[in-house]
Amino acid sequence: MTRPHAEPRDVFHENGEVIIDGPNGTVIAMTPEAALRTAGRLDEAALDELIARAQIDAKTPLRPN
Repeated sequence: MTRPHAEPRDVFHENGEVIIDGPNGTVIAMTPEAALRTAGRLDEAALDELIARAQIDAKTPLRPN
């Protein structure tokens, strides 16, 4: 697995496609339908990970000052 990127990607539409301007010059072109389904999957995975982080943080004991 690669190192995660902390910066959001630029996205635009052109000639009937949705274009994601990725890191290091990577470009991904999708149909609008595929882009919408991918956006939903990204949203769900991101929310699941944030919930998992919050659950781990809630179980971590506080350190005294």
